[in-house]
Amino acid sequence: MSSPDYSDPAEAVCAPTDGSPITRAAFVPIDRNYQVCTRCVMDTTDPEIDFDEHGVCNHCRHFDSVIKSQWPTLEQGGLLLTNMIETLKLQGTGKSYDCIIGLSGGVDSSYCALKVAEWGLRPLVVHVDAGWNSELAVMNIEQICKRLGFDLVTHVIDWEEMRDMQLAFLRSNLANQDAPQDHAFFAALYGYAEKAGIKYVINGSNFATESILPRAWGYDAMDATLLKGIHSRFGTRPRGKFPVINFFDLYVKYPHLLKMEVLKPLNFLPYRKQDAIETLERDLGWRYYGGKHFESRWSRFFQAYYLPYKFGYDKRKAHLSSLILDGQMDRSDALDALNQPLYDERLLLEDKTFIAKKLKLSVAEFEDLINQPIRHYSEYPNHQKKLRVIRYVYRTIRKMISTILGR
Repeated sequence: MSSPDYSDPAEAVCAPTDGSPITRAAFVPIDRNYQVCTRCVMDTTDPEIDFDEHGVCNHCRHFDSVIKSQWPTLEQGGLLLTNMIETLKLQGTGKSYDCIIGLSGGVDSSYCALKVAEWGLRPLVVHVDAGWNSELAVMNIEQICKRLGFDLVTHVIDWEEMRDMQLAFLRSNLANQDAPQDHAFFAALYGYAEKAGIKYVINGSNFATESILPRAWGYDAMDATLLKGIHSRFGTRPRGKFPVINFFDLYVKYPHLLKMEVLKPLNFLPYRKQDAIETLERDLGWRYYGGKHFESRWSRFFQAYYLPYKFGYDKRKAHLSSLILDGQMDRSDALDALNQPLYDERLLLEDKTFIAKKLKLSVAEFEDLINQPIRHYSEYPNHQKKLRVIRYVYRTIRKMISTILGR
């Protein structure tokens, strides 16, 4: 399969969001025949997808050949979990906290917080308020920390700075409109970890529900070069104190100089999403939002409308496919789920009106931005060249060391 052409802007796809099939997407050749994987529900709305002679997609093949080998068995996971808990408790001796956890109020981070409490760990809990929290998310976060007895730090981003960054990204017409919120979240989290001298970051990412996420449907939210470049081009005020992680801190300072580690303990457990939801509701009074990352009103709008409507990228396909590969869902049930509307029409109108007003736009101006031609991240400054260099240097050094040691 030839590589997608990202060189020229294209018109917004304007895909249906009422449950009708989305068969066309950005950067997919218009003459490419539509095809769905015979094992999961990923399809040719992923510009980089390919299929073998049995109609099985590259995401499924990657799951079999790579992810399965990295995913601990139940026995291995138990040993890894025990070692992790012992290490964190030992490293935290004499300190106020032995780890840090970012809490968005979503299923994964909330369940992670519950397990951390069960393991007897003492986390500093950080929540970043980027101005888009739903009232339910605020309630869930407060409920979790109160019931578990955790210290909570809420970092509130200056709204005018956040608004300007959000508008800059909208004007960039890129797919990943969650980047400003995601970047600020992790930048603030790492900043608090450094100030508190905390080495271990507990993360809710997991293979069970996130083994598939097409690279072409977004771009690295941690690319500070892209973030700054877009703001410089489209922003209208100084960036101010907006949290940013620069390239050196992300790839050198935090992992190698400060020896900070990101731990993903949900991979050590038999993690099932529906079971996690029921446990959170029963034990913590937590309430579900109706979709992955819907704890943020912006993320709900972005994932359920902006991304599928403008680009033809329906993230439900990736989320459901991950559950299929983990055996948590039948393919037929996933296909039925995709026939459901992405958004309730009344809620969509409410969210669109709310977001436009919060961004100080009319609804017509907001819709005009959404319907502008789409762009690709490679058209803007980014850190991909630097990343390739640092990876090359790292591989070269490892090879030299292996040669010297005779391995």
